[in-house]
Amino acid sequence: MDDEYRWAGVEDPKVMITTSRDPSSRLKMFAKELKLVFPGAQRMNRGRHEVGALVRACKANGVTDLLVVHEHRGTPVGLIVSHLPFGPTAYFTLCNVVMRHDIPDLGTMSEAKPHLITHGFSSRLGKRVSLGAFGPGLWARPGICYSLSLSFLVVQVSDILRYLFPVPKDDSHRVITFANQDDYISFRHHVYKKTDHRNVELTEVGPRFELKLYMIRLGTLEQEATADVEWRWHPYTNTARKRVFLSTD
Repeated sequence: MDDEYRWAGVEDPKVMITTSRDPSSRLKMFAKELKLVFPGAQRMNRGRHEVGALVRACKANGVTDLLVVHEHRGTPVGLIVSHLPFGPTAYFTLCNVVMRHDIPDLGTMSEAKPHLITHGFSSRLGKRVSLGAFGPGLWARPGICYSLSLSFLVVQVSDILRYLFPVPKDDSHRVITFANQDDYISFRHHVYKKTDHRNVELTEVGPRFELKLYMIRLGTLEQEATADVEWRWHPYTNTARKRVFLSTD
């Protein structure tokens, strides 16, 4: 099977962020904050554009990932991450969204390329969501903290979340965390500074939210009707409440 992310890390990703139609002011604010999270990202007003037109415009301009945020009564409730030009497309539920302006004693937002920390993604599906391709003869991205044993990793496992970010520089003081617990992925964003040669001080800069994956399609966003479903969460089966999918722990 081809690896959709085989060229990731060679060039920085080019992320485009947009919203559902007729966004509220709060959803627009959230999209602006997401733009600051991803280095080099751009935000596009949705207007009346159809999904197919959005995807074609992104492909023509070399965009690597299209992010679409959705809302319900002014609250962000959904995030779609579509990797271009061939997919996959991941669908997440958003919950517990706290924007930058809602966090007390907010730190300043750094625009440096962040270091990434991932935790709790030990299943095969979890690695597809958060970890890249590793194995004999394959490369790992420098400057990133990995929390999982290499014995869990398999060759040619693609990454959906991590390749939204470029490779950071060693002296970057910005840290982004994706921590999975019971299939809820907590997103946290911090900057740090060294207080002495042994200690560092973390400052949260926001936003913060939880993601829950509910589907992965193999195609791009405009191919919803025809693309194969690689994985789908089935909440109404008898064992749904007991099972976790992103971790083997």
